[in-house]
Amino acid sequence: MYETGRIPREGPLGWWDRGMNLADRIPMDLILLAARIGVGMTFFLSGLTKTTTGLELADQTFVLFEYEYALPLIPHDIAAYLATYAEHILAVMLIVGFGGRIAALGLLCMTAVIQIFVYPGNWHEHLLWASAFLLVIARGPGRISVDWLIARVADGR
Repeated sequence: MYETGRIPREGPLGWWDRGMNLADRIPMDLILLAARIGVGMTFFLSGLTKTTTGLELADQTFVLFEYEYALPLIPHDIAAYLATYAEHILAVMLIVGFGGRIAALGLLCMTAVIQIFVYPGNWHEHLLWASAFLLVIARGPGRISVDWLIARVADGR
C-alpha cells in the first residue's frame, strides 16, 4: 500500500504521488461490491442459459452436461441440476451479500471443477473469477451487504 497522506513530490513524480493518494481512498466496500456483482452476474447469467421459464432445466442443458461437460463420478443429469441451481442460488447470495463468504467459497469450488474437468484452457478467465471470490472470502462482503445489516441488527445497533 502506498503511503497515504504523503506530501507529493514535485513534477511528474508528484503527479504519481497524488494519483496513488487518490487510489488509496477508494473504499474497500465499493471494491467488494463490484467484485461480488461482476463475478456473481457471470454465474447467474450462465445459469439462466440453462433454464426455461420457472427455472426448469432446458433439454439442451442435459445434452451439454452429458457430452461437453462430462464430469467424472457424477451422473450428467444430477450434475446439470446441481450446477444450474448453484449458479442461480449462490450467485444471488453473493450479489446481495447474504452468506457472502459461503457463496464465494461455493462458486470458487465450482470454478475449480470447471477449470480441472471442463475448460482447462480458460485458466486466465477462471483465475479472474477466483481472485474475486478470494477477495470476498478474505474480506467478507463489506458494508454494502445483507450480512453487514444482519450483523448490525444482531449487535443491537
